[in-house]
Amino acid sequence: QVQLVESGGGLVQAGGSLRLSCVTSGRTRSMYPMGWFRQAPGKEREFVAAISWRGGNTNYADSVKGRFTISRDNAKNTVYLQMISLKPEDTAVYYCAAGGFGVATTDYDYWGQGTQVTVSS
Repeated sequence: QVQLVESGGGLVQAGGSLRLSCVTSGRTRSMYPMGWFRQAPGKEREFVAAISWRGGNTNYADSVKGRFTISRDNAKNTVYLQMISLKPEDTAVYYCAAGGFGVATTDYDYWGQGTQVTVSS
């Protein structure tokens, strides 16, 4: 089993920045490709970004390209999502996921509990 714990969410004004962290623990915790998803109220969970287990390959949703950066530090068992130029439409619960590199939730095997990001206008 792999456990994922997100942190770093909060309330920020439009144009601001936040960095989310996801610490993994459990079996072979640094060996998985990882992703970030988000879910706004009344909407389906959507893909945000993904990173290969070595960190050499990344993938982003069009809506966040150029504003969000996914990275990882396998020595710290941590994946990051740096978010800049935040917009009110980025408001959502952000989830860390492990085990996949695709854009579908079904591509991933493990999920964190989520961290709330609220962007005020």
